Amino acid sequence: MSRKTVLLIVFILLVGGGYAAVRFLWGLGGVPQAFTDARLKGALISQNIVNLSNESTLDLVKINEYEVRGNYTEALNLTTDVIKRSQEIRDQAVELSKRVEEMTRSLSDLDMLDARQAALESISNRLALLSRLINYSGYLGQLLDTLRSNFAGKTYDGKTVSFLIDQINSEVRAINSFNNQAGQAMDRFDKIVNK
Repeated sequence: MSRKTVLLIVFILLVGGGYAAVRFLWGLGGVPQAFTDARLKGALISQNIVNLSNESTLDLVKINEYEVRGNYTEALNLTTDVIKRSQEIRDQAVELSKRVEEMTRSLSDLDMLDARQAALESISNRLALLSRLINYSGYLGQLLDTLRSNFAGKTYDGKTVSFLIDQINSEVRAINSFNNQAGQAMDRFDKIVNK
């Protein structure tokens, strides 16, 4: 073999070996930056959604107290605040769906099967959170419409209000649960990629 042929073979082996080493090291813990960025932003947004929905639930208790005392002005003012917060929650949900989409797209770049599975579980929980958030928003909208009508002097069915409040509380518990499960899945992900 000529000297040029030997150098070419050595060069090809070095490039191939370097590529294999990079792929191997990437698989041992390398996480795509897009995944990491989307994950961190998504976690912050999810926690914000949880906080806002918990605040709304507490405000609904106050609204009920104002109504029982006949303080309709305060009840209506607080109802308006809850409606604004509901819009903020919907806006946050749109942002969360974007981050979940980014995580999903970069999932195929994770070489470690266990890490990919944990990430997929977290993504599934975030999607479930979004689904429950849609239900929450629907029930909250119905309740706020009913309360507004009541405060405007129209009568309403107390059973409907109780049902809606129970449904809202159920959705908030589910949102909290899915957020916690998503966080636990990402904790497992971290343990896997940081071995």
